[in-house]
Amino acid sequence: MATENFQKMIIWQKAMDVTENVYFLCNKLPNIELYALQNQMKRAAVSIPSNIAEGQGRKTSKEFAYFLSIARGSKAELETQLLLCVRLGYLSSEDISITMTLLEEISKMTATLIKKLSSKL
Repeated sequence: MATENFQKMIIWQKAMDVTENVYFLCNKLPNIELYALQNQMKRAAVSIPSNIAEGQGRKTSKEFAYFLSIARGSKAELETQLLLCVRLGYLSSEDISITMTLLEEISKMTATLIKKLSSKL
């Protein structure tokens, strides 16, 4: 397992960008969503870099792969929530396009990293 600091990992940096974007996007949502959709979106967004960091900080490739799979699940959850915001008319496709692109990049990077870690098992 690499001893690289998680903060130097491109996947973590992109996940932090997503989280920052989501916080700004949540400011556009109506107040009625403050404790519902906004809260869920923020939690899913924060979960992505948090699980990447936690996994990288673990001692084994198996544990890292496990936490990456959790991050991947949170990514799918967040994509669903962003698409729901568009369907409900809270956000436009343009509003979420940068975030969705970053999520797609994270998805590809996660798959590659899990495959690489699994080959070490």
